[in-house]
Amino acid sequence: MAVTESPALSTCTVRIERRGGRGEAGRRALERHLERVPGVHDVDVSFRTGSVRVTYDGEVTTEETIRDAVRDRGVSVRDDPEADTDSVSSRSELRREAVFVGLTLFGMVTGLVTGLFDGPLPLVWAGYGVAYAFGGWYGLKGAVETLRTGAVDIDLLMIVAALGALSIGAPFEGAMLLFLFSLSNTLQHYAIGRSRRAIKSLVEMRPDEAQVLRAGEEVTVPIDEVAVGDVFVVRPGDKIPLDGVVTSGEGTVDQASLTGESVPVPKAPGDEVFGGTINESGSLEIEVTRQAHESAISRLIHMVERAQSEKAPTQRLIDRLEQPYVLGVFALTVAAIAVPLALGSEFTSAFYRAMTLMVAASPCAVIISTPAAVLSAIASGGRQGVLFKGGEHVEAAANIDAVAFDKTGTLTRGDTRLTDVLVREKADGALTDDGLLSLAAAVQARSEHHLARATVAAAEERSLDVPEAQRFQSVAGKGVRAEVEDSTVHIGNRSYFRTVLEDTAIEGIEPGLDRLQALESEGKTGVIVVREGRDEVTVSGWLAFTDTVRPGAAEMIADLRSLGVEHIVMLTGDNERVAERIADEVGIDEVQAELLPEEKVATIEDLVDRHENVAMVGDGVNDAPALATATLGVAMGGAGTDVALDTADVVLMGDDLSKIPYVLGLGRKTRRTLTVNLAIAFGAIALMVGTILLQGIPLPLAVVGHEGSTVLVSLNGLRLLGFRG
Repeated sequence: MAVTESPALSTCTVRIERRGGRGEAGRRALERHLERVPGVHDVDVSFRTGSVRVTYDGEVTTEETIRDAVRDRGVSVRDDPEADTDSVSSRSELRREAVFVGLTLFGMVTGLVTGLFDGPLPLVWAGYGVAYAFGGWYGLKGAVETLRTGAVDIDLLMIVAALGALSIGAPFEGAMLLFLFSLSNTLQHYAIGRSRRAIKSLVEMRPDEAQVLRAGEEVTVPIDEVAVGDVFVVRPGDKIPLDGVVTSGEGTVDQASLTGESVPVPKAPGDEVFGGTINESGSLEIEVTRQAHESAISRLIHMVERAQSEKAPTQRLIDRLEQPYVLGVFALTVAAIAVPLALGSEFTSAFYRAMTLMVAASPCAVIISTPAAVLSAIASGGRQGVLFKGGEHVEAAANIDAVAFDKTGTLTRGDTRLTDVLVREKADGALTDDGLLSLAAAVQARSEHHLARATVAAAEERSLDVPEAQRFQSVAGKGVRAEVEDSTVHIGNRSYFRTVLEDTAIEGIEPGLDRLQALESEGKTGVIVVREGRDEVTVSGWLAFTDTVRPGAAEMIADLRSLGVEHIVMLTGDNERVAERIADEVGIDEVQAELLPEEKVATIEDLVDRHENVAMVGDGVNDAPALATATLGVAMGGAGTDVALDTADVVLMGDDLSKIPYVLGLGRKTRRTLTVNLAIAFGAIALMVGTILLQGIPLPLAVVGHEGSTVLVSLNGLRLLGFRG
């Protein structure tokens, strides 16, 4: 059981035995049962993925109480959730189902052929007996489990229809129904299982052991016993077992399995590497930063499994309608028997037509049409380094018609560099470029802003002695200040000095702002450094920075337009001139510059009002409020960022801009697949029911139409596993 906590409520995931039946047998009944447990706020049950997610008040109820409540409904709880990750039991169950399907076919053919050639009657019934026993085993089991929860489902419909055919002397038709029903169910389990295995195969890419350095010697250690801080060695061609930081050596690493990057990434001391990726060249020594269960691959797998259990809006609607629909089919079947009998028809013909109607009207294809597509889409994205947090976000991606981008670290590389250190002529005569940079680095060392990191890095490159700063304060989106030696040093943009220090007389501020504007006109981001002493406050100088646009940014924008995105916006806290230069370079429609975090949120809200469906793309840290406000929040670089995994609806595990059109393209492809699937499913039902009511069709034809449409939508959904954008 996995548990996560929020300030008020907790969420636990109970792993249960996966169950057959395309109607998620008893799912709603189990949800209603758990919702009645005191303290439970929300329940989401999926028998297909074998999970029960419960949001509850930890002060009122406990995890064990929830587990006991699940068991009370006759549902098996798996005590070791990790034991299922290898899917051994699932594969064994699938093989058993396939054998049962084969035996059903054998029994059906035996009964049919023996009867056609006037063979021994016991052999005929023995053949049909085998077909009914093995073909109806899983359906009967599912129907009984559903009835125990106080509900009915499609399994029960099929069992009743098969027994009805047998009762009126049509054993072959009943056997064919059970054969095709069990065959299509097995194919569905294979399709859903394949989408799960597409993600779980990432685990198999991670080696079980690591070559750890102990007292200067390499020792082979199971990865579960490797601790944070240990150093291990990988050679060319080796798979990297754990997440870590390179401490020695240089090489290139193939990260395609995790981030989807097609080109190997150079690695040198200080660079981060991820477990499950492949060291292509060079010998590396790597210090472990995360244990095996906390690695990027493990988090990816757990997040995808959670996503697969969270249903898309279409699926939730279908699930809500399933129970009343099944009851309606039963009512229609009874009416199809009672009305003709009241009008004088023979029982056998009326009953036969009613059984045919029951089979034709069953919504198997409708129910499987959405998960077959959405789960395949989630798995396909995972293999490309794109993590959807749930099926609803796949559907949301299909409707996006406006996209907002953060600038720094998203459209640009984020490796901001200090380009200018300018000392004001009338400043302290002893102040040099290095002295100004040293003062600024002292203050910026306390900040996480990208300009601060660039300032500190520049001071380190020059090997400057940086004094200690005290009483550091930051004003979001404007600037910072701290006490350094005998004065207070302020570093900020135009807004900082017009608001925070608006009532302070600053010597040289007007020429300082003019110089700042000149730097910005060159496409640079500038800040003013002001020193506040006991007697005066004076401008000491300026720092200017630059960032470079990511390769492929313009092509990515063009791809978004080809997908039908109507409006593209850039949001940034940077100055307008720099933002406009980058927007012109990549082809963006609108620029909103010099924004504070709360102003980004307001801008997203305005975009939602204008365009309704808006995606926000950022780094998942500073942009968290805007990501949460947008219809679809997309965070880049999630492989190494815990915050990104928590804030966004979609996480790009790498920094490849081409994955953004991939996200929207996959959403649109999934929507088209869902439309086709639902058209096939409802079309087959309407065609068969209409024909039956008007002139009647043989039961075998209804069986073929019903099961054929179910298999067809399953396979059509499975095609999304091959989506490449």
